[in-house]
Amino acid sequence: MIRERRVEATSGYAALIGFLALMIGGVALLIVAAKAKVGLGVLLGVLTIVLAALGLAGLFMVNPNEGRVLQLFGDYRGTVTAPGLRWANPFYSKHAISQRVRNFESGKLKVNDQDGNPIEIAAVVVWRVVDTAEACFEVDDYENYVKVQSEAAVRNLATRYPYDTHEEGQLSLRGATQEIANQLKDEIQQRLEKAGVQVLEARLSHLAYAPEIAAAMLRRQQAGAIIAARHKIVEGAVGMVEMALDMLEKSNQVKLDEERKAAMVSNLLVVLCADREAQPVVNTGTLYN
Repeated sequence: MIRERRVEATSGYAALIGFLALMIGGVALLIVAAKAKVGLGVLLGVLTIVLAALGLAGLFMVNPNEGRVLQLFGDYRGTVTAPGLRWANPFYSKHAISQRVRNFESGKLKVNDQDGNPIEIAAVVVWRVVDTAEACFEVDDYENYVKVQSEAAVRNLATRYPYDTHEEGQLSLRGATQEIANQLKDEIQQRLEKAGVQVLEARLSHLAYAPEIAAAMLRRQQAGAIIAARHKIVEGAVGMVEMALDMLEKSNQVKLDEERKAAMVSNLLVVLCADREAQPVVNTGTLYN
């Protein structure tokens, strides 16, 4: 595995001034030698101009947050990261790789969750290149590699968890967003490690049931919400009835036998648990008639 090796390139400004001066000197020598008809002088002037032009070809620009990978006939010689005008051997090939922070958003992927329900899922990945040598030599196209591996990680994560939880303490794609995001980031990082890429953040940007089951699942969620709400209402109503009976017994103002307690409990539960206002009924007789 090829690791990044930082190298310091020569200042391009000094090289620019030196090679321009050399070219001017070569042109002047060529003119003087041509007028004097000195063959050796003409040859030296031509060689000087060619040498200066070749030296100027070694100039290159490094932008901020960018690395220039230097190769000599296929051999990796190092990476220049210091920004500005630089000069290196003109026979070096200089491949620019951006080290800026970038975003990638996957398309909407259709997969089955842990329960087998078809869902649509997408994610946003924030990443940057931290090792230019690995990005350049370990994978064929590191940008496409990031895209393919990120989508593969999203698919794999979606199959390990249900869309929604049905048991307390169980992780789900919809309910445990932070835990899912952390696991997604770790899995993508493991896949992109060999490409010299660091994952800064990964989060789900879209999560929904597939259209063919969305309506049925919506009814299921509504039913679950109604059941949960009813459970809370009944739980609170029972507590209020118990409190009312305790207060009546402690006050000793009303003596209730078991049948009257049962009737009172029934009436209170109806009033407290009904989804509409209770209608009073006037009893013209007694409880027993």
